[in-house]
Amino acid sequence: MKKKIIAALQIGSSSQGTAVTLDQILGYKESIQNSNCNLLVMPEALLGGYPKGADFGTRVGYRTSEGREEFLQYWQQAVDIDGPEVLALTELAKDCHTSIVIGIIERSGTTLYCTALFITDTGEIAKHRKLMPTASERLIWGQGDGSTIPVIETSAGRIGAAICWENYMPLLRTAMYAKGLEIWCAPTVDDRDIWQASMQHIAYEGRNFLVSACQYQAPPSNGSCRDQAWPKDKPLIRGGSVIISPMGEIIAGPIYNEEGLISAEIDLNDIVKARYDMDPAGHYSRPDIFKLMVNEQERPPVTIIGNETLKEF
Repeated sequence: MKKKIIAALQIGSSSQGTAVTLDQILGYKESIQNSNCNLLVMPEALLGGYPKGADFGTRVGYRTSEGREEFLQYWQQAVDIDGPEVLALTELAKDCHTSIVIGIIERSGTTLYCTALFITDTGEIAKHRKLMPTASERLIWGQGDGSTIPVIETSAGRIGAAICWENYMPLLRTAMYAKGLEIWCAPTVDDRDIWQASMQHIAYEGRNFLVSACQYQAPPSNGSCRDQAWPKDKPLIRGGSVIISPMGEIIAGPIYNEEGLISAEIDLNDIVKARYDMDPAGHYSRPDIFKLMVNEQERPPVTIIGNETLKEF
């Protein structure tokens, strides 16, 4: 059956931490079930938090002790892949008969990654680590490698994810198109108008369905974003979650200035129709002229070669 329902949950990280954010997500269980969605996408860095406005005490040439303390607190709110938060989300996916894509801050030892976590409706787990944290994000997040650029078979179709400004990496998009992606998932915190244009472009370029889920965070109660003044009544992140067809048409959303669940019924046959005259990884690719090589090997920081065994860390 080619007709599916795909959805985006627009919600923000709680200032009270990961546990409270998880409770808020689980509070949408009935709405998720009522939507009958086969795929649910949630925003970037939802569990663990997106620290908008933070500088973690970094100046060129030195770091402050206060910034190190702030990083410790941020690290403590991050998520372990085998931790209780992921277990709870796995149960949610099973109970709602839906696959989930959610942005988390993944803790791996003392390094953090901005990660898109995939959980299928049968409880299988995979992940994509953001390849290129943007600007000051590089102070707090490590870079992913080519080993976590999966395309996952789900009951909704073949899905993959690019996180926020990764969507502007043309070679990443090309690699994902080549894997036969059907539904492009874009967890983000980018609430600008131009993001909508970018999402329509990617859906139209790849001739795939696209779901972008953005955080919504209310105006700061103290009128500041960290130590900077913030306009009164302006949300810290205003949202903009949207669902788009393979012809670049908006079929649900965007929604702004509130939490909410949006969904749309899709027909995967529309992808074939859309690619009739434009298949970016097929008849429109010109492989005789252009060639992309993608290294999907895991790149551990240390490889120890002994007499009998090889260990990677």
